Amino acid sequence: MTIRTRLALWYAAIFSISLLVIGLLMYDDLVVEPRAKIARHHEATVDDDAGTDITQIILFYGGSAAVIGLLGGWWLTRRALAPVTRLTDALEKIHDRNLREQIPRTRNGDELDRLTEVFNAMTTRLDGSFQRIREFTLHASHELKTPLTVLHGEMETALADAALVPAQRERLSSQLDEVQRLARIVDGLTLLTKVDAGQVQLARAPVPLHELVREVFADAQILAQPRGVQVNLGACAEVVVNGDRHRLRQLLLNLADNSVKYCEPQGTVKIELRKENATGKFTITNTGPGIPPEQLPRVFEPFFRGDASHRRDADGCGLGLSIARWIATALGGDLKLVSTPGQQTTATLSLPLAVAT
Repeated sequence: MTIRTRLALWYAAIFSISLLVIGLLMYDDLVVEPRAKIARHHEATVDDDAGTDITQIILFYGGSAAVIGLLGGWWLTRRALAPVTRLTDALEKIHDRNLREQIPRTRNGDELDRLTEVFNAMTTRLDGSFQRIREFTLHASHELKTPLTVLHGEMETALADAALVPAQRERLSSQLDEVQRLARIVDGLTLLTKVDAGQVQLARAPVPLHELVREVFADAQILAQPRGVQVNLGACAEVVVNGDRHRLRQLLLNLADNSVKYCEPQGTVKIELRKENATGKFTITNTGPGIPPEQLPRVFEPFFRGDASHRRDADGCGLGLSIARWIATALGGDLKLVSTPGQQTTATLSLPLAVAT
């Protein structure tokens, strides 16, 4: 129940009780007591219609007053709570990327104006905190890149040494894989942090999406070979979208990599691209354990790796889907995941078609 409704009901109850008390007092003064006096002094007979007339007067004027009072109370309540409604509407639009926007104040000095002032001060502090976190992440990522590059180069040089015994070569290869994985994490963090800060702009040009799909299909077949996964390309309609070719390829490759990575052994991955009205829809489906319903809303969160849907032996850093959704949203599209536990998982990318000029 809203505050407005609750106040109106309280006002109506109090007003009705007040009218009832006033009516009872008037009836006692105008009817009961005169009848008692007349009965004691035997001065005259009581007019039987007197009580009825007075009752009608009370009902007529009291009822009119009650209607006017209720309407007036409703109007006053509505007007008094209008700032609350405006404040609620403004607060609903607040998120982590527009914390610098201030909620308009009435500046009349009342409690709501004070509340708005306090909330604006709070969002300002939050914006500063988020900004410091972004700056720290960017600086840390930048500082990590140099030693990682040095380690990568030294390990590749060491692996080129023909004098290495097989055990040493295997150990160095494993270390190189971990350095490369750490470098991918750093790159992903840097990208997402710049995205949050609004520092990344995507190119906009006509991109034949079907060509990228075929390229990613070929890459997925290579990724699937060590796992014994079969990758199939279904319908692949000619679809042209406005976007950034590099980022679109990154998006599709992230989806393909996840589908192969979390597919069941000897399972199947199916890729399709279709036209639906003014939208191009790319779908990729894999057979496997699927994702539990309670974990599905979190799959696009950075570093999320649910135990039931992500095998512990699967390589990855948990940033691929976060980056993929950002690219889809930035290009005016949408990315969704639908999963049936124990059967399959389907990722659907929807992008608006390029307008012919």
